[in-house]
Amino acid sequence: MNTWPDSDGAAFLCYVKQLHVRSSITVKVYHCILRGFQRFVVENSPDRPPCRRTIEEWLYDRSQVLPFHLVIHHARLVDCFLEWLVTHKLLVINPVAELRKIYGQRVTTPIVRALLSPDPNTALDALRPLPRFGSHLGPVMREQVTLMRALGYRYKRQEGEFLRFDRFLQSRPDLTGQSITSLVREYANVGSTVHHALECLQIERALAKALSRTDSTIVLPRPDRLLMRRVREQYRRPYIYTHEEVQHLLATALSFPSPQAPLRPLSLYTMIVLAYCVGLRLGEIVRLTVGDIHLDEEAIEIRETKFFKSRRLPVTPSVMAVLRKYMNACRQAGAPSHESATFFRHQQGNRGYSYVMASKLLVRVLRRAGLKPLKGRIGPRIHDFRHAFVVHRMMAWYRAGINPQERLPYLATYLGHKDINSTLIYLTVTKELLQAASDRFRSLGAKSLLEPEGGNPCA
Repeated sequence: MNTWPDSDGAAFLCYVKQLHVRSSITVKVYHCILRGFQRFVVENSPDRPPCRRTIEEWLYDRSQVLPFHLVIHHARLVDCFLEWLVTHKLLVINPVAELRKIYGQRVTTPIVRALLSPDPNTALDALRPLPRFGSHLGPVMREQVTLMRALGYRYKRQEGEFLRFDRFLQSRPDLTGQSITSLVREYANVGSTVHHALECLQIERALAKALSRTDSTIVLPRPDRLLMRRVREQYRRPYIYTHEEVQHLLATALSFPSPQAPLRPLSLYTMIVLAYCVGLRLGEIVRLTVGDIHLDEEAIEIRETKFFKSRRLPVTPSVMAVLRKYMNACRQAGAPSHESATFFRHQQGNRGYSYVMASKLLVRVLRRAGLKPLKGRIGPRIHDFRHAFVVHRMMAWYRAGINPQERLPYLATYLGHKDINSTLIYLTVTKELLQAASDRFRSLGAKSLLEPEGGNPCA
């Protein structure tokens, strides 16, 4: 395509229409922005498609009349529009996307800021990401990650810690040749939180362990239990939902306002049911497929989740009735019904919910129900449904006269844990649970303490 493909404006009208924008005012604003961009392209480069120079000139023109945040907003819209033209083969190259690809950027804002700087080439070069494990200790860290994954560990968190440390070392070439302890001490000075201090200690131990395979003189640093305790004290305590709060949340989810996606309230309702009644993680919920729901067997298949575990969970008839109702609603809405189709799909775009989107929507349900403040990372979390599932299951066993200790291995398997130690983390001791345990001890254990085996020899 040698010229601008949308001289009559039909393309950008079609593009805005397929966005399914709710507000008519937003539609007019988008039309105005894209029409202005098109006019600029036609006037300044009528015989060629937009290139980097065209984008730079347009951004400079916009920056003379608009504040920076609006220039960013216009640039994002134009970037998406150009990408849409490329997808529909109306344009060969999106120059903004090419710049993002060359300089390793996922979003438009850094590219726009660099193009508007006095020296765009230098600013763009500064955006280039550092190579992975490019420091003098990079090969050691890469080898450690490869080894641990070969042993069956995911090692994602540790890899992230290594990469952050590696980027620090690449920015400080003057530290090359110093001991691991000195390097980690310099890295610890970058942050001031106890979490960063613990991360530094873990990096030092992991590197020392890796180097000790070839150097027997390397001594592993001892774990700092006081530091670990200070970090644990800053963890948010789990919130145990009551039965009444769960009922209120379910009602709030069903009344969730969603005129453009009528299936969304039932989707959120079903997610809460699976989180509370089955104890599923949010990641497990959004990864469910239609084939994972076994209606005849009243079971759910959870595949390749945390700890590389897959499991089939039996569920109660009431939970299965909710799942059956949701599947019928999806079928009536025209959602795909083949086994590999995503179970939770939103109607806008006809694709599955991502972890981030599902989390945001469920947090909005918590806030609409009045259980979570309107702002801030405080109050109940989505993952607390899993904690409530464990506590309420233990309470149900106590009320039924069942010894919970004998059932803990089964509960660990149901939750997808590798052992009961992971399950015990979810066992928050509430007043009701403590009272139930005391009552059980009083009825079964106290009597054995008062009556020694074999009778009283002094009687």
